[in-house]
Amino acid sequence: MSKIGEMIQELCPDGVEYKILGDLIRYEQPTRYIVKKANYNQNYTIPVLTAGQTFILGYTDEENGVYNATVENPVIIFDDFTTSFQWVDFSFKVKSSAMKILTPRMNNEIILRYAYYAMKCIFYSPQDHARQWISVYSKFNIPVPPISIQQEIVNILDNFTMLEAELEAELEARKKQYEYYCSKLLTPIEVDGKWYLNGKEVEWKQLGEICISLKKGTLKQGELISEGAYPVINSGREWYGFYNAYNNDADAFVIAARGEYAGFVSYIATKFWAGGLCYPYRSIKEDVILTKFIYYYLKNIEQSIMNVLVARGSIPAINKSDVDKIQIPIPPLEEQERIVSILDKFYALVNDISVGLPAEIEARRKQYEYYRNKLLTFKNRADTQGN
Repeated sequence: MSKIGEMIQELCPDGVEYKILGDLIRYEQPTRYIVKKANYNQNYTIPVLTAGQTFILGYTDEENGVYNATVENPVIIFDDFTTSFQWVDFSFKVKSSAMKILTPRMNNEIILRYAYYAMKCIFYSPQDHARQWISVYSKFNIPVPPISIQQEIVNILDNFTMLEAELEAELEARKKQYEYYCSKLLTPIEVDGKWYLNGKEVEWKQLGEICISLKKGTLKQGELISEGAYPVINSGREWYGFYNAYNNDADAFVIAARGEYAGFVSYIATKFWAGGLCYPYRSIKEDVILTKFIYYYLKNIEQSIMNVLVARGSIPAINKSDVDKIQIPIPPLEEQERIVSILDKFYALVNDISVGLPAEIEARRKQYEYYRNKLLTFKNRADTQGN
């Protein structure tokens, strides 16, 4: 790969001309393509797009005012405020007028897909809430090698993005498989008045009977640090930050008590600091009920916890007394161990950023970014001639 990159650069030993993006790309306001109704439905066929990370907001049944992009005639949609952009090669409508639709000017100087990759190398972050394309972004310069070289660069980078897309599709399939096995392994069934989990009879206990509540503490403003010895979890899906002390040992689960993610269940394998907006727990006796088994069972019914127990006031919240009353099925210890072992392997495959598919996707992404920047770095011919 590096040899191909060097070869491409060697084809332009005197550099290439850098041109203003706006001289190569024209824009269109999306006014005529704005969706009129927000009653999106997966059964409809026309996607409604935003240029941000969400990309497809939903699907509409509106057939008028559709932009008919195709594989042969693609476009770039550009958020005029954030400068985020997306490649689109299918018909669509848009959410709002706060974007531009970009296509190549008819001067045969630029391949749009090449321009798309070159724009990925423009590292610019708007500092104010103002429209960016005309005032700033279209004035950036990009290198413009001959069309044949542009196409070769596109081919190389497309191969990278295709590999990443295949990995992401594999990850999505594995996530669905993981969810299937979670449900299959952790859904008790009743037979003649007795309950069974995978053929093993279970005893039902309230969470408060089989778990102990762990310590919580409030950190003062400024005590939280970006890096430290121990992670801090409070009321969200991710670590809140780090702190140089811990109030709980490893192996615990935490239920968010308040805020947007009230009812969300997390597992912590390391020593950690628990904030005041969560309920941290651990099994009373690991030789009877595994903490990790309880976590997986709660994770399997997490949506039910959110729907039934979380009060949707001005700030969503869940009471500890309600959490303590959650019924947990307890199969024999060896069955708990078997379930945890299976789900641990699936979890690592689909969620662990240090191993499994997420790690492979991240490695591919970094490799792609490295070669993209290398392939799109040319000498400026104007500088060469000036010397």
